[in-house]
Amino acid sequence: MYLKSLTLKGFKSFASATTLKFEPGICAVVGPNGSGKSNVVDALAWVMGEQGAKTLRGGKMEDVIFAGAGQRKPLGRAEVTLTIDNSDGALPIEYREVAVTRRMFRDGASEYEINGTKARLMDIQELLSDSGIGREMHVIVGQGRLNQILESRPEERRAFIEEAAGVLKHKRRKEKAQRKLVSMQANVDRLNDLTQELRRQLKPLARQAKAAQRAASVQAQVRQARLQLAGYELAQLAAAHEDIQKQVHAAQEQRELVVEQLEQAHILHAEAEQEVARATPAAEQAQQLWFQLSALAERVAATQRIARERADNFVELSYQGQDPDVLARQAERVKSECAQLDENVEIARQRLENIQEEVSDYELRAQEADKEHMAQVRAIADRREGVVRLVAAQEKYNEQLKVVAAEIARYNEQLEHSRSRSQDIEKRLLESEQAWVQAQDAAQPLQEAHIQATAEADAAEKRLEQLRAEQKNLEKQVSRLESRIETLQAAAPRAHTSYAGSSENKAAMAELVPLANKMKMRAEYAGQEKALAAALGFFAEALAGAIDDETLAQLVSQPGNVTTIARQTPGDTPWRLDADLPAQTQWLLDALTIDSGYVVAVTRLLADVVLVPNLDLAMEVINNDPRLRAVTYDGQLIGQGWVQFGQGAISTLEVEAQVEVAQSELEVVQAQLAEIAGTFSGAQTAAQEARVAVAQATANMRDHNNLIAQLERDVQRLRGEKATLQAEHEKLADHAQAADIRQVEVQKHLDDTLDRLARVDSDETQDQELSTHQRDEAFAALSQIKAMELEAKLALRSSEDKVRTAYDRLRGLERQINYERQAKAQFEQQMVRKRQQAQLAQWVSDKATVLGQQLSEVLEQAQRDREDKAQQRAHWSTRLQETKSAHSALQAQHKRLSDNVHALELASTQASVRLEEARTKIFEQLGVPVEEIARDYLPDSDFDEKTVREELREAEKDLNALGKVNPLALEEYKALEERYDFLANQLADLERARQDLSDVIEGVDKKILQLFHDAWLDVEKEFPKVFSTLFPGGQGRLVLTDPQDILGTGIEVEARPPGKKVKRLSLLSGGEKSLTALAMLVAIFRARPSPFYVMDEVEAALDDVNLRRLIALFEQLRQDSQLIVITHQKPTMDIANVLYGVTMRGDGVTRVISQRMSPELRQSQTQQSQPEQQINEED
Repeated sequence: MYLKSLTLKGFKSFASATTLKFEPGICAVVGPNGSGKSNVVDALAWVMGEQGAKTLRGGKMEDVIFAGAGQRKPLGRAEVTLTIDNSDGALPIEYREVAVTRRMFRDGASEYEINGTKARLMDIQELLSDSGIGREMHVIVGQGRLNQILESRPEERRAFIEEAAGVLKHKRRKEKAQRKLVSMQANVDRLNDLTQELRRQLKPLARQAKAAQRAASVQAQVRQARLQLAGYELAQLAAAHEDIQKQVHAAQEQRELVVEQLEQAHILHAEAEQEVARATPAAEQAQQLWFQLSALAERVAATQRIARERADNFVELSYQGQDPDVLARQAERVKSECAQLDENVEIARQRLENIQEEVSDYELRAQEADKEHMAQVRAIADRREGVVRLVAAQEKYNEQLKVVAAEIARYNEQLEHSRSRSQDIEKRLLESEQAWVQAQDAAQPLQEAHIQATAEADAAEKRLEQLRAEQKNLEKQVSRLESRIETLQAAAPRAHTSYAGSSENKAAMAELVPLANKMKMRAEYAGQEKALAAALGFFAEALAGAIDDETLAQLVSQPGNVTTIARQTPGDTPWRLDADLPAQTQWLLDALTIDSGYVVAVTRLLADVVLVPNLDLAMEVINNDPRLRAVTYDGQLIGQGWVQFGQGAISTLEVEAQVEVAQSELEVVQAQLAEIAGTFSGAQTAAQEARVAVAQATANMRDHNNLIAQLERDVQRLRGEKATLQAEHEKLADHAQAADIRQVEVQKHLDDTLDRLARVDSDETQDQELSTHQRDEAFAALSQIKAMELEAKLALRSSEDKVRTAYDRLRGLERQINYERQAKAQFEQQMVRKRQQAQLAQWVSDKATVLGQQLSEVLEQAQRDREDKAQQRAHWSTRLQETKSAHSALQAQHKRLSDNVHALELASTQASVRLEEARTKIFEQLGVPVEEIARDYLPDSDFDEKTVREELREAEKDLNALGKVNPLALEEYKALEERYDFLANQLADLERARQDLSDVIEGVDKKILQLFHDAWLDVEKEFPKVFSTLFPGGQGRLVLTDPQDILGTGIEVEARPPGKKVKRLSLLSGGEKSLTALAMLVAIFRARPSPFYVMDEVEAALDDVNLRRLIALFEQLRQDSQLIVITHQKPTMDIANVLYGVTMRGDGVTRVISQRMSPELRQSQTQQSQPEQQINEED
């Protein structure tokens, strides 16, 4: 594909029809400035769809029409036709040659044609974009385009690659779809508003339509139900008034009977109160006495136990310390060693004194020799220097002697004071050490007393914890048994005593008790309640009580739960069956204890029941006498032709038996708990006394330990003071010795000065040669004797150390002897005291044993007395509670009956008033005479008031819920519903269309991403190659600003020409910038080739070297694409296949002259230009 021709009519300076026929390869357009060369480029851009007037170098689009020049008048339209050779099928159109025409008129109207057929601008743009020619015209490159590349932002540079990759067409599709989405959203919002408004209107219309349909039927139901209920209400009120009158008479008679019973119960209650008043003080006194004796017995037992432990813990011990006599003999030996060492010290001291005398002689000789020598030397010097300095030295030494003498006197005074303080501290230290040792010795008895008290307290606490654990265990058993009793009582089946009849009948039912309370198994048959419950069956849950025939008849006539009542019939005589029973079996009635008033009722139930131990005997009984029933201990009931077995719900009889067993266990545990309470009180007292003893022993030991610690601190403090004082004494002695030395030295210097003065005054002194032989011999002898003196001092010091050590051992032995003697005496005293304490403890243990035996007998007697009196009080308390309960029950019954009589009388009056009010109200509300209602609407036997009232309530509720009825609501509802359905369908269609557009946008995004990514990789790869061609030795690359966002990332250009380190485009020269921009464009051209490219004077700013490099790129590009080059450069003209010359005469009209260039001519021109190129490169 390539541009075949371009025809211009009235376009800018082309006033006459002009046709440029292009060839494949490079077509060069040349001519002087202002001749209209660039108008050819503008025509190409315009015909391919350019819409920007500024891009076409005009102020408005009408400027492209020839405006007139000279004698030429302005034209009315501009027309450009571009003919494209499509023989390779690059354009998606079924033509080998495509002619695109665009014309514009003065009025601004435009026309587009493709091969003479009318078309749209979009059709032309999409047709060209499929061949790589986008709307932005990246194939047309001029100076403005290069500046645009250089000055654009990174995000704008990516548009060049997008256009080359064919992305812009897809972007336009995306933008168009997005615009449609936006416009569609307005329609969707409008439809949503309409449908919501219709839904809001439909709901009340639907309710009104429904209400109109139901209104008539509901009103008829309401009137019918009200008439039926009015008849029922009249009948019920009349019957209730008659029934209440009967109840009033019955309640009055029953109240008179209860008054007589209440008087008799009051007498029995007063008698029980008197007996309880007599029994309670005696029982409490016996209880208190038993508690006191129990506590005393526990204290005696604890005392006996502690005394026995103290007696058993005594052991006769011998003294474990060192023998004082042995230590005394060791001390005598150490004294002998001290005497011998004293003699050695005296010998060493005598030897040292002798040597020191010799040292003094030798020192004197050496000093005299040295003095003589120095005197001679100084005399010579003094005669030279004069006597003035010697006199001054004499005065200085005299002053120093006075100062040193004062220091020596002060030091001697301080040493005397230090010796006095040392003696005082030594004395106090000795006293403190003795007191410390004595205190440590006295700590042993206190520790033993504390250990013994702690052991006794632990034993008492252990005994107390044991009793407390037993008490808690018993309390847990009491709690467990009480909980079990409560659980059993709660789990016991409850007989139905509720009654919906009159208050009199309710009171009669409330006085009934379970039948199980009127019978129980005999003691020898305890635990067989399961058999009794099985034999009774459902009668086990029956009620029992005195009830008259009239009340019974009323109870039976009223509806309610199934109720079984055993009536009290004391006048009847029970009867028994006569039958022979096998061994180990007996009548069940013989195993029961039955209340006298209910013997007949129970006998009627169980007269035929035999109690047997197992199933075999049961079968034998039934086989012998089919009239009988047999029940086993496990609750298996057998009769002729039937058997009952298995586990069912627990019966009242079984519960009562288990409750009785639990109560018996509870009484035993409570008695044990009361018994242990006394023992626990005594153990608490003994433990408290033991704790007090431990606290006292702990306090004594703590106080004594504090005393020992204080004495130890005093000893350490005095030892520290002694050491400090000794160090101060040694320091003062050193200072005094140093002062003595300084005094001797100053005196020596003074004597030397006086001698020198004497020698200076003597005229006999003569200068002579000095000799040192005599002085050297004297000092050598002095050194030898000094060494002997040092050895003697060391020997004396060693002997003194041995003596000091021996005397320290002697003093330590003497202190140890005194300590061991005192410790042995104290140990013997402690053993005597412990022996006495053990004997006393044994005596106390024996006495406590006897007293404990006596207390045990007294305690047993007190226990029996306490139990007897407690039983008496419990008996009368129970009797009192029974009489009180009976009296209270009768009082409550009397009150209930009185209240019932009053309530019934009041109810009778109220019933009469209600009946009259109901008649008046019914007539006023329904407008129907009462006689007519009583005749026509009396209730039938199957009339259900609850159902009718429920129907009336529902009907009234529906009628009220309907409110005001709109008769036109149904028609309005149907019309509105049809409109709502139509809009809903339209909205659904729009939603589907919007989803389709969203899918299109998503697909376009994927396509754009793929196209741009592939194009970017190719351009990125080509740019370094192109850049290295234009800048040999340089480096350049393209970089994405945001690689993570391929759809929005920009492109940065990095260029580093050879010999430079800069990469920013702004730092490059003009020519370098142009070449860099061209490098980017050429990289795009090579990555995504287009059929043709237009270059408008892009090499104008280049020198010959760079021009040759650019021409080389042109040579590469024309292998795949057609190049139309607007140029002034001769080298560029040399490579062109076709050369167009553009000229303009004075009439302002452009004319074109063409010349086809032969290959031989181009080659010769190229060879002629090579020397020039070489010269330029050398420059």
